[in-house]
Amino acid sequence: MRSSARAIATGVTVAAIATSLVVGNPLAASAATYPSDSTPPDLVSLLSGYDSFWQSSGANDLHGTVVGPATLAQNDALTSWINQHATAAQQFKALQDSEYENATNTAYDQSSTVSQGLGDVLEKAYVQGRASGALPLTSALINSSNGTSGAYVGTGTAKAHFSYPRPYLPASTTATLPAGDDQVGCAPTTVNSSSVAPNRVGKAYASADGSLDVTRVAPQTDTTKEFSPNDVVLDAGYGTKGICTGGSFPSGHTTTAYQAGITLATLVPELAPEILARTSEAGNDRIVLGVHYPLDIMGGRIDGEAALAARWSDASYRTAVLEPARKELVSYLETACGTTLSKCITAEKPYQDDPYGGAAIPGGTAQVVTDRASAVKVYQERLTYGFAKTGTTGLPASVPTGAENLLLTTFPTLTAAQRTAVLAQTEIASGFPLDQSGSANGSWERLDLAAATSATVAVAQDGSVKVVSTGGQARVLAPAATPTPTPTPTPVTPGTPVAPAPVSDPGTAGTVPTGVHLPVVSG
Repeated sequence: MRSSARAIATGVTVAAIATSLVVGNPLAASAATYPSDSTPPDLVSLLSGYDSFWQSSGANDLHGTVVGPATLAQNDALTSWINQHATAAQQFKALQDSEYENATNTAYDQSSTVSQGLGDVLEKAYVQGRASGALPLTSALINSSNGTSGAYVGTGTAKAHFSYPRPYLPASTTATLPAGDDQVGCAPTTVNSSSVAPNRVGKAYASADGSLDVTRVAPQTDTTKEFSPNDVVLDAGYGTKGICTGGSFPSGHTTTAYQAGITLATLVPELAPEILARTSEAGNDRIVLGVHYPLDIMGGRIDGEAALAARWSDASYRTAVLEPARKELVSYLETACGTTLSKCITAEKPYQDDPYGGAAIPGGTAQVVTDRASAVKVYQERLTYGFAKTGTTGLPASVPTGAENLLLTTFPTLTAAQRTAVLAQTEIASGFPLDQSGSANGSWERLDLAAATSATVAVAQDGSVKVVSTGGQARVLAPAATPTPTPTPTPVTPGTPVAPAPVSDPGTAGTVPTGVHLPVVSG
C-alpha cells in the first residue's frame, strides 16, 4: 500500500512524489493490516525468465550483456513499429494513461482511464462517483497512488535487478539531449543504450549508431474533462531523471494499470473482458510513447495478475475490503444508471479502440476492438505480442496457486478446483517468453483472463467442467439430468391385471441436482 500523495506533500516535494510514481516505486507503506500486506509477490522471481535474454551488470546502471539477441531484436522491432504507427488519437490516450494523480489531487490516474472498459454510460458514472466522493471504498481500493490493491506492489526492486535501458535512450555516449531534458541526471555519458546497440546496428528500425527509431510524443493539455474537472498537463517525462534512469523491465505503469484493471474487472465481472482489453491498451500505450518494450508490458501484466490473486486469496482482505467495495460500486452504478447493471450494459456503447488506424502490427492484427469477442481476441494477442517461442512447447496447463480466486466473482458457484479448470482450459500454449510452466510459481504468463471471464462452462454430473466457448457472456450450464432407465416390460399372462406405469414427478424433471447452485444469468 502507498501513503496518500496529498497526505505526505508537506514533507515530500511534489517532484519526489512524481519520481517515485513514474518508476513504479511505492511510496511509504502503512502498517500491515491483512496477511497479504506483508507477503506481496516476489516480482524478481516471477519475472526471472527475462534473465535468459539479458544479464544486467548488477550495478543498476542500464548496462549488461545481451544473451537472447533474437528475442530482444523482435522486442526492438515491435517497439519501433508501434511507436511509429500509433494514431494521433492513440498518442493522446497514451499520454492520459501515463498520468498519475498529483499532490493537489487535480489530475487522475490509470484507475480512472481503464474505466473506459465499462462502456460510455457506466464509465461516466464511475468517474463521477470517484470524483464526488460517493465511492470511498472503491477509491481507497483501486487508485494507482495508494490504493490497497491498485498500488499493492511496486516495481522498483525488479527494475533495479534487471536494469534494461528504455527504448528512446541514445546509444552514443556523446549524443545531444533535447532542450528541456535533465542534462545532468539523463546525461548520455552514463544514461544510454550502448550495451544493446550492437544488437541493433544494421537493422531497419535503428540508426547507424544503434539507437532505436523512436519518436517522442510531445506534451499536451487534456481539456476533455473526461477524467478530471480540471485541465491536466500530460507529459511522458522522457527527460526526467526518474524516467531516463529507471530500468525498462518490467513496466511500472503497466503494473499499476493491471492492478487497477484487474481490480475493476473483479468488481464488475459482467464487463471483465472489456475492462481487461482496455487495461491491455494502457500497457500497450507505454510502447506507443516509446518508453517501454512489449516484454516490459508482458512483465507488468504478470505483476498485476499475481498481485490481485494474492489479494483475492487473502480471506480477511477479501471480506473486509474487496467485497464491500464491490457491493458499493454495483449499487452506485445501478442507481446512477436507473436500472439493473445488465440493462445498462445492453443499452450503452461498449469500449472500442483502433490504435493504428487499421494497420496490422507485424505478425499480428490491427488490434481493433468493436465488441466483446474482438476485445477478447486483442487481449489474447497482447499476451505474447507474437514473440517466437523460446521455452519448452507442448507442456500441460500450469495454473499458479491462487489464480483461481480471480474468478470468484465471475463464477461464484464453482469450486476452487472448477475455477482452476476454467483457467487451465483457457490459458495459452507454453513456451513463450517469461513462461514459467512447471515451476513452483506456475505460469502467470499463460493466463488468459479475458477468455476465462467470457467463458461458457458446462458442469458434468461428476463435477468436472468443460469450457464450451469463450468471447461471450460468462455463464455456467446446468448438468444434464441423468435419464431414468426404461425397464424391460415383464411378460404378462393373458387375463392378469396390469398395474399402471409409474408417473414421474413433474416437479423434479430436469432440475439441478442437490448441491449444485447455478448463477442467475442476465439476458
